[in-house]
Parts: sequence; structure tokens; C-alpha cells
Amino acid sequence: MKNIRIKYILPFFTMVVMVLGLFSSCDNETDSGTTLAITNVAKAEEGDLTPVTQGDPSNYYIIRGTGLSTVQKIYFNDFDTYFNPVLVTDTEIFVLIDEKTPYANASNKLKVVTKNGTIIYDFIVKPPVPTVLGFQPINAVEGDEVIIKGRYFLDPIVTIGTVSVPVISSTLEEIKIKLPAGVDKKYITVTNISGATDSKQAIGTAIYDDVYRGMEWGGPWSNYPVDLAYTTDVYQGKNSIQYQFGGWSGLGMGFTSVSLAPYKAIRIAVKGAKEGTLKVVVSGNWGAAYSVPVTTQWASVEIELSKIGNPTVFNELVMQESGNTGGNTILVDDIGFVLK
Repeated sequence: MKNIRIKYILPFFTMVVMVLGLFSSCDNETDSGTTLAITNVAKAEEGDLTPVTQGDPSNYYIIRGTGLSTVQKIYFNDFDTYFNPVLVTDTEIFVLIDEKTPYANASNKLKVVTKNGTIIYDFIVKPPVPTVLGFQPINAVEGDEVIIKGRYFLDPIVTIGTVSVPVISSTLEEIKIKLPAGVDKKYITVTNISGATDSKQAIGTAIYDDVYRGMEWGGPWSNYPVDLAYTTDVYQGKNSIQYQFGGWSGLGMGFTSVSLAPYKAIRIAVKGAKEGTLKVVVSGNWGAAYSVPVTTQWASVEIELSKIGNPTVFNELVMQESGNTGGNTILVDDIGFVLK
């Protein structure tokens, strides 16, 4: 039977290239005497197909060998994987690794079941690149325990700047570390077998991360209800700020003065009971108020200092409901600074 011609199949799929090496064999024979074997697995891409030892979910691969035409089942890490019988020959199987394929505590085996026997083959299905949702406390100092939250933390490696940080404990969604010296104003990087991701926040850059940094006063206008430690719905950590804004009402907070020299922007995460607008005023400069769109989903916004009058110090934050919506219940979280 002729080989599957990859150049005719690939135009129907969008594929990204990655290459490594892999070899294995099997001594079984088919009824016709053909050896039942997998010789290698390659990522489906135009050009030469280079064998790989690891695969990414939601990507197509070519299983190559002999005696494959009677395939009945394909398993990656014991996960029953769909394949199209039309894309099978005696020497090749074209298959998509399902995004639901398990990758943690897995067998790291590819199993191909045919009418003439079963082939077990070493193959690793990788997790996605880590997702870092946040860490607490953002304003941690040397010796503090920090909890990093996210996804796909399989055998994670943590670095802060250029400093390698030992992992105290980890699950697929949480890592515990102890903060070393010399990492203030640095981002946390989490790496797994698939790649690396930096945290959105840098250490020591929070205005509010469940704890208020140097807040000296704060409260709503017109006595509208405000909860400065709301726990029901958060963007990061355990708390957010919930304010039931009346139309054009506001919430003001004063802080111990902080130099903005290291920073290029202020970040703020917002969510509303309905769509609207939140006007943000920094350090009393009402002439440079910035309008943040509010939707019914959490969204983090970076407000460049150049758009709010280029303040040199931060000592006050005012948030005012606007946009003629007649008021709104707005949640605010993860207020902080963004490094240059």
C-alpha cells in the first residue's frame, strides 16, 4: 500500500513545528508475515518528518511502522484516542493527540491495537506551557512563603530573575516557595517540560493584593455600600474590593507616598454587575482622569503613566463610576504598579 502523502493531507490542517528523536520496535508478525512494529513517531509537518519523543495535545502526528493497516484502537497514556481510518496505511497512521489526554502520573506510552497484535511504544504527552494566574503575597519579602497559582505545574522549575528557587511543594495548580534574598521588583517564572511563563506581577509591586500597601484613609462617597475585603468573587488572592456605586459616585483611598520612578504603568483588575465605565484618578490629577471599560468578566488593565499626567509619586487613588449607567456594582482587585 502506498504511503500517505503528507503534502496532500497538510493543507487541511494548521500545524506548528517541533522536533526530537525516537526509535522502537516489536517482534510480532501479521498474518501475511509483515513485522508488526512502530519505528518512530513524527510531528505532521511539511518537509522531512523528523522523529520525536514527545507530543503536544491538539497537534497531529504520524505514527510510522509496519503492519499498521488493521489498527483498531490507539491510546496515548491509556486515553482512547480517535483516529480517521481513511488516514491509515500499512506503514503510517495520521492521528491527533486529544487535548484531554492525561499527562500527570501517566504511563508515557503509546499503544496501538491491531487485529494482529498490540504494540507498546515509549512516548511522552506533554502538558501545555504553564499558566501563572498570580501569586500571594505580591509584596513578599525575603523568608516569606509565597503561593503561586495557575495550571499545568507538572514537575515545575521556579526562577525569579536569574535566581533558581527551590520548590517546597507543588500540585498541578499550586506551587509553594520561600522567597530568597535579592528578588524584589523581579518577575516569577514557572517552567515545565513544554516551556516557561512569567507572572503578570513583579514582587513588591502591589497596592492591593488582599492587603493594602500603606493605605492611610479610604471610603466611599455618599455612603454607598463598600466591602474592602470581599471574598465571594476575586481576580487573584482571597479578597477583592466590592463597591455598589451610585451614578457618578466614587471611592477614594489615600496612601503613603511611593515614588513612581521604577514604573511605567498602574494595573487594575475590574468586573461589573453590568457593563459600564470606571474613571480612575491618580494622585489628585483630575485633569488626567482615565476611563477604564467595565464588563461582566474580570479584565486586567494597564494604565500608562503618560495617560494619567505622568505623575512622579503615587499617594491617592480615586475610582468613580461613570458612563451614564445609573450606578453599578463593581469589583476591583490586583491594584499595583508595572515595571519599566
